[in-house]
Amino acid sequence: MASPITSQENATYFSCACQWLRQLPKKSCKKATNVAKKIKKSGQDDPRRITHSLKVGFALTLVSMFFYVQALYDSFGVNALWAIMTVVVVMEFSVGATLGKGLNRMAATLLGGFLGFGVQQLATLPGKTNQPILLAIFLFIIGAVMTYIRCIPGVKAKYDYGFSIFILTFSLVSISGYRNDESETLELSCKRLFTIIIGSILSMIVSACIFPVWIGEDLHNSVAKNIEKIGDFLEGFINDSFNVSEEKNEKSFAEEYESVLNSKTKEENMANLASWEPRHGKFQFNHPWKQYLKVGNSTRQCAYKIEALDYHIKSKIQITHELRNKIKDTCQHICLESGKALKELSLSIKSMKCLSKTNYKAHIANAKEAIESLSTMLKSNLSGGVVEVNLLEVVAIAAMASLLMDVVISIERISEQVDELASLAHFKSHNNNVHEDQTKATRTRPLPLLREGIMKRFFPRDKMPHHHNNRIHESSICSPKQNRSSTIEVIVQ
Repeated sequence: MASPITSQENATYFSCACQWLRQLPKKSCKKATNVAKKIKKSGQDDPRRITHSLKVGFALTLVSMFFYVQALYDSFGVNALWAIMTVVVVMEFSVGATLGKGLNRMAATLLGGFLGFGVQQLATLPGKTNQPILLAIFLFIIGAVMTYIRCIPGVKAKYDYGFSIFILTFSLVSISGYRNDESETLELSCKRLFTIIIGSILSMIVSACIFPVWIGEDLHNSVAKNIEKIGDFLEGFINDSFNVSEEKNEKSFAEEYESVLNSKTKEENMANLASWEPRHGKFQFNHPWKQYLKVGNSTRQCAYKIEALDYHIKSKIQITHELRNKIKDTCQHICLESGKALKELSLSIKSMKCLSKTNYKAHIANAKEAIESLSTMLKSNLSGGVVEVNLLEVVAIAAMASLLMDVVISIERISEQVDELASLAHFKSHNNNVHEDQTKATRTRPLPLLREGIMKRFFPRDKMPHHHNNRIHESSICSPKQNRSSTIEVIVQ
């Protein structure tokens, strides 16, 4: 007879099972709804995904004719499966990726097949007994050498798939000839080679001719958009940062612009794929895709400096309200001019037109002039000798001024990279008379800055504040991600 405890446990398990069964339809319906929402959102975010799916289905339908058409099936037989496998493997989202994989697969299959057949013939010369030994030696040497070459960064980025297919094809052809007849092996290899070539060419034609997705255009727009993002942020940066309150939990620059700071790997991959694409639209053959990587790298360097500046201003630095109001307008003017320069550069890349250099260079010159004005204002206000000066305030303001200077210098580097891109890509000339008229009265010759990252002291020796025994030497404030630190040196003797 079952004990009361066992019966109670069984009743508990039974009730839990019944409850789970009752909730199962509701949970299943909820999960199905969530999956449907994710699928719908994916299509809404990028409708090209739907087009790509339809293109893959269309390519598979075409290549299946090898089985439906009797004449084609009699010629290739079951080897037609390699054409279907090739379409599945080669067909990628963008034209560049599809062309890269297709050309890699065709070349690797052709070279690997011929080399494997040649090695097989060479191994039969000493006799049947020594054939497996020679095949094993050749397989070891070729596999090891090709794998080592495959690990080279430049080769791996562009030809990794081709080397893997080459090793696979060479191994299959060279080994299969040991047990099978030579003529049968050669015929089988040729049929597989033809079906692979047909599948690759079909994939490339469908990808390039039916609603093509050009990865080079995506790279072009991505670099321009990142520059515009930084410009938009700078235009309202100082005003938002100086008004930040302790109760308001605002996002940091790194959280808000994570896609810009971490775009290096994505841009490098896009540049490698874009190099496979033919001439299309505004992009000529041999378009300088590598130059976009230089522009993107300079943009990230600028973003790292803005991140350091954002962290420095939003940290609890001890600056009086009066002094904060004095420097706010000047700092805001620096950021506003810097943002306008970046948006001009972004517009030049987007439109692929050489906008007048006086437009963005005038903004950069104005930003430099504002930095000089900030330095002059700090000298006059901090070295008056009437009011006691807090040395920590001097260091904080000097650090902020130096970081602003680094941001302007980074923007100037971006402008140089964009000018080089415009020269290499042959951007069209664009005469904007309105902008020319607006910049006639504006200083166009950049003012020389102080040494990069170094701030001179803001008051002479004869007008020292009361903290004359203090000495601050080489205070370094920088972003943890940036390659070059900005050194602030304020010496009070």
